[in-house]
Amino acid sequence: MHLLQVIIYGIVQGITELFPISSVGHAVILPYLFHWTQFSDSKVFLPFVVMLHLGTGLALLIYFLPEWIRLIASLFIRDRREERKTFLLLVVATIPAAILGKLFEHKLQALFPSALSASIFLIVNGVILFWADAMRKRRRRTSEIADMSYRRSFLIGVVQAFALIPGFSRSGITMTAGLGSGLSYDEAARFSFLLATPVILGAGVLEVPKMLHDHNHQMLHYGLLGGLFAGILALLSTAFLMRYFQSSEVRALRPFGWYCIVVGIVVAVMSMANLHF
Repeated sequence: MHLLQVIIYGIVQGITELFPISSVGHAVILPYLFHWTQFSDSKVFLPFVVMLHLGTGLALLIYFLPEWIRLIASLFIRDRREERKTFLLLVVATIPAAILGKLFEHKLQALFPSALSASIFLIVNGVILFWADAMRKRRRRTSEIADMSYRRSFLIGVVQAFALIPGFSRSGITMTAGLGSGLSYDEAARFSFLLATPVILGAGVLEVPKMLHDHNHQMLHYGLLGGLFAGILALLSTAFLMRYFQSSEVRALRPFGWYCIVVGIVVAVMSMANLHF
C-alpha cells in the first residue's frame, strides 16, 4: 500500500462518514475505480477501514465534547432533566446498534462486497434521502430530542445497522429516522452524530488490539495516519454540516440524494459493462 492511497482513503472517509453518502460504500467503490482491489481484497482492509472510522469518531468526540460533558453531568444534577433524557435516549439507541453491529458486521459486508452491489444500495440510499425530505416537508411542527420517546430512540438504533451494508449511510439512515420522529434537520443531525460517536469509537478500539496481535505494525501505522486525515476532514465536515442543517428549512438532504443516485448509476453502469467484457 502506498502513502498516497492512505491519504486518499483518509480524506474520503473523513468526508463520507458524516455526509449522508455512505463511507462504507465509498470504501468499496474507491478501490474499484482506482484499481486498488489487491489491497481491498486482503484481510487487513476491513481493520484499516475501521481505523479510519476511529479517526472520525475522535473528531466527533472533540466537536461535541462540551455537550457530552453536559450530558454526563446531568446524571448528577437534579434540574438538568432535558439533558438527562437526551443522554438516556442515546444510551437506548446505542444498545441495538452495538449488538447488531457485533453480530452482523462481517456477515452483511461479506454478502455485498462488490462495487455493483454498493452502487445499487447507494442509489437506494439516495431515494431514502429524497423520501426523508418529503416527509420533513409534510411536518409543520418539529420537536426537540428530549421530546422523543425511548421506543423511537431504540428504533433509530436498530435502523443504524443498515449502515453495515455498503451503500447505506449511517448518518443518512439515522437522520431519516430522526426526521420521522418529528425532529428538525439540525436536531436529527445532532442526535445522529452524537449516536455515531460511541458506536464508531467502540468499533475502532476493538480493531487496534487485533492489529497488534497479528504483529501488523505497518498496517497499524497506515491506519493511524489515515485516521489522522480522516479525523481532520471529519471535524471540518461536522462543523459545516451542523451549520448547513441549522440554516435549512426543507429539502436539505436533496443534494446528497442526487449525489448518491448519480454516482450509484455511473458505477453500476461501469460495473455491468465490465461484466460483459
